[in-house]
Amino acid sequence: MFCVPVILALSLGLPGCGAESAGLRASAGSDTFNRASGVNSAAGVPEAVATRNPIIWADVPDVSVIRVGDNYYMSSTTMHMNPGLPILKSRDLVNWTLLGYAYDTLVDNAQMNLEDGKNAYGKGSWASSLRYHDGRFYVSTFSATSGKTHVYRTDDIERGNWHETAFEPDLHDHSLFFDDGRVFMVYGSNEIRLVELEEDFSGIKTDGINQVIIADAGKVAGEDILLPAEGSQLHKIDGRYYLMNITWPRNGMRTVVIHRADQLTGPYEGRVALQYQGIAQGGLIDTPEGDWYALLFGDRGAVGRIPYLVPVTWKEGWPILGREGAVPTALDVPVNGKPVANTNVVGMVTSDEFDQPRLPLPWQWNHNPDNDHWSLSARPGYLRLTNGRVDTDLLQARNTLTQRTFGPESTAEVRLDLSAMHDGDVAGLTLLQKHYGYVGVVREAGERFIVMMSAEGKSPRELDRVRLQGDVVYLKAHADFRDLKDTAHFSYSTDGEAWLAIGAPLAMTYTLPHFMGYRFGLFSFATAEPGGHVDFDYFRLNKPAPYMRGPTLPL
Repeated sequence: MFCVPVILALSLGLPGCGAESAGLRASAGSDTFNRASGVNSAAGVPEAVATRNPIIWADVPDVSVIRVGDNYYMSSTTMHMNPGLPILKSRDLVNWTLLGYAYDTLVDNAQMNLEDGKNAYGKGSWASSLRYHDGRFYVSTFSATSGKTHVYRTDDIERGNWHETAFEPDLHDHSLFFDDGRVFMVYGSNEIRLVELEEDFSGIKTDGINQVIIADAGKVAGEDILLPAEGSQLHKIDGRYYLMNITWPRNGMRTVVIHRADQLTGPYEGRVALQYQGIAQGGLIDTPEGDWYALLFGDRGAVGRIPYLVPVTWKEGWPILGREGAVPTALDVPVNGKPVANTNVVGMVTSDEFDQPRLPLPWQWNHNPDNDHWSLSARPGYLRLTNGRVDTDLLQARNTLTQRTFGPESTAEVRLDLSAMHDGDVAGLTLLQKHYGYVGVVREAGERFIVMMSAEGKSPRELDRVRLQGDVVYLKAHADFRDLKDTAHFSYSTDGEAWLAIGAPLAMTYTLPHFMGYRFGLFSFATAEPGGHVDFDYFRLNKPAPYMRGPTLPL
């Protein structure tokens, strides 16, 4: 999961792991949908009716996918967000609906609670492994924040509760694997190891298999490797074992490598499976009709790491990813003889009038929430955020409620009642990452001001302020990811009809310290005294727009 060389690239504002070389700027010909009928040469199907890549233009990284009958299930990474380890369902491998999360709380400690100046940005839980075995579903992850490997299990992935077993140590980028009545994990970076687990997942089996199965997994991509092979996903297909990893050759890009063996313990032989646009990390999946795909992701700037569906054919016992080495921008994924059209993030984000007794599934808290200081019932029809302590900055504030941004463009609007704010309180709508921006309201000496804050530089700066008359304000944030613009604009209104821009455009930048695409966030925190609160009347998102092509990097 981790991409060491992107530290430099991201610090320079480059596209990170997807960049083919330092200094290479990304571009796209057309991100938005048009009805002109063309044919994509790589896919050989009309683009106006085909499935489009990426299948989801939003942050859904470290994908692990399985098929059970006619249903597909996927797990992904949301790291420091809670609840965490999202589980999604699809009937066509293209359009996904959020089912829930494997856990409500990964670990209860100062990092995850944003206490004592600590945080878990970019940490929490990392790449997961989703499996189905003997009628039961399993999903596992690992965490440097907890220092453990976590295994969750349920008999009903769509409605059941997940039960956890955890053990030390945290096995990096592992793949959970069942074989011949035994349970294993394949894990590691560069040196890939196979360990056998206790049947109850309580730990590594003392007298079980524990060995290196591939000493230098990235070597098949070249002798000079920047990112050692990691991101293991192991499959058994027609009696043979296939291990997928990612690596990054120097002066190259993120690359998929595959090793295969006739025995679980090896020996393994390997080859490069895909080098295209930095699209990598994921697994293989088949359809009931016998077609094969790889579900991978690509780093695409501030929106995050987004999933691509890659057609797979087989030749001499090897999976061949893509079409002539390329990931098509359009492909034919038929269901019942008809092509599947993308709905983008429709099943993964939502508007919310806060008129239900529970928060809808797409909401996630930034770190562990303080459940004593938020409510949907204190004022029915509103989300109340109460400031339970004093904080100095948005990034350390408790109870920031978030949802994904998405491409090509996404816009969120909120209506906010500020009548119970105290002096020193700050509340509003943010686009959250390390270099965040927000439009909000501050109360100072009994007066309220609408402000636009930018954390583009070394420290947050107020770029604009307007005195606010009245207790109600409407706030809006707009994120533009077309052509990798990665630009945000903020505005406000006092009546919900006439909108005024405030501050300056925010240059959104994906950073490793957060390791996540920008998110919309609702927040309130105190800088002087606790006890104040604000009430959010609603959160309204624009409908995700269709698109012809997502963000691409130069060939």
